[in-house]
Amino acid sequence: MPTPIDIRPVGSGELLLTWDDEHRSLFSCRYLRYLCPCAQCVDERTGRRLIILEKVPADIHIIKTEAVGLYAVRFQWSDGHSTGIYGFEFLRKNCPCTPCATS
Repeated sequence: MPTPIDIRPVGSGELLLTWDDEHRSLFSCRYLRYLCPCAQCVDERTGRRLIILEKVPADIHIIKTEAVGLYAVRFQWSDGHSTGIYGFEFLRKNCPCTPCATS
């Protein structure tokens, strides 16, 4: 599984991950916040998403990025949310680029 070698904001509305296999994933912050895998955002028993994309503020942005071991990252969001741990495998599987989305 590839590992990010660089994670950086692009403006206030996007996040760029550069992976060790040279792939790049550009996420909108709104979409990334919507993808939050925590128990507040996803029902632990059913896997049903509890957060609705339309309810995520259009201007949401990342306040702080924190490494979680060697396998994940946690974000402090401008809406106060910070409990989601985004595993690298999860992020790569949800890469929004066209080649990843169609594979």
